[in-house]
Amino acid sequence: MLSAESAAVVRATLPAVAGALDEITARFYGTMFRDRPELLDGIFNRGNQASGAQRQALAGSIAGFATALLDDPDTRPDALLDRIAHKHAAVGVTDDQYTIVHKYLFGAIAEVLGDAVTAEVAAAWDEVYWLMAGALIGREARLYQDAEVAPGKVWRQWTVVERRTETPDVVSFLLRPADGLPAPRARAGQYVSVRVLMGDGVRQPRQYSLSSDPGGDLRRITVKRVTGTDDAPDGEVSALLHDQVREGDELTLSAPFGDVFLDDPADAGTPVVLVSAGIGGTPMASILAHLAALGSTRPVLVLHADRSPADHALRAEIRDLVDQLPDARAEFWYERPGSEEGVAHEGLMDLAGVELPSEATVFLCGPLPFMRDVRARLLGAGIPAQRIRYEVFGPDLWLPGATV
Repeated sequence: MLSAESAAVVRATLPAVAGALDEITARFYGTMFRDRPELLDGIFNRGNQASGAQRQALAGSIAGFATALLDDPDTRPDALLDRIAHKHAAVGVTDDQYTIVHKYLFGAIAEVLGDAVTAEVAAAWDEVYWLMAGALIGREARLYQDAEVAPGKVWRQWTVVERRTETPDVVSFLLRPADGLPAPRARAGQYVSVRVLMGDGVRQPRQYSLSSDPGGDLRRITVKRVTGTDDAPDGEVSALLHDQVREGDELTLSAPFGDVFLDDPADAGTPVVLVSAGIGGTPMASILAHLAALGSTRPVLVLHADRSPADHALRAEIRDLVDQLPDARAEFWYERPGSEEGVAHEGLMDLAGVELPSEATVFLCGPLPFMRDVRARLLGAGIPAQRIRYEVFGPDLWLPGATV
């Protein structure tokens, strides 16, 4: 709980701080990486830095946490904290790094806001930071304990036992632990970090959802080649995986993390709705495969949108998994349906004619504009917000509870 004195100061200064957060976070990262370049080796993704996505996510999390403390002072924003803690654990963040971040973040705040940062203002925002950092440190410690790894020691070597081309720009890698020991426990819907050595000697991490049943010792990731835009470069990690990694090679993977996963015991009888677009279908494939492996009788509805059947990664496998489940059905939307016309819908996903099961748990993954639109439609159809679980690939620019 934020102290009353600090709450008053934070409330008065939040508009100014929030308005300057983009500049603050840009200066923060620039100065920190200048002084501590080792943090770009294996922890921070350079592509997310170049695109500004990491800065936006940090700014949103700070403003979101401070706002939550003011609006509901007796309740911590657990959804926000859990999302961040899983992302941090997946790259091995440790307690001492919060002290480093504090130094450079508050230095940036002082530089950008100048004389407005009085001793009183600095103390109030310091309290906000350490409340957030303390909560995250505690959560991350529990995640490391649950994963049975030492804090920050999340990495392990895996051998590629099969490489398969799914579409012209999507490849799957089937993996086995290189040390011969059992695979770590994972839940359907979770992700792992893949850390690769780039040509300049810097290790770069990227998260990929597990795309197969996580119940055995074989794991699969399905990787789309990230093509650059005016605002962001090509994906370094995806390009290296596509161009260089073959059967027999080894990859460095983290333990599995992620706060969006299938709850087997708690919701054993409730319907499941899987809504995805593009490469967002990969965690849905894992959930489907796990349900099939369990012999589940839960009602399952799969809804997926893509550019065309040829661009739909794991399409045949998902059809097969749906056929294996006794109470499952799938509907696909393609902008260019081709020979699928009459079997699939043409155009963008439209839920107007889709009968959604009541009391369903909905899993949502895909581009942000797609998820915002679908979430609004789900809410309009009477699905409670707490039953809609979403996964963002990359820094989370759409925080839990955000307006649509």
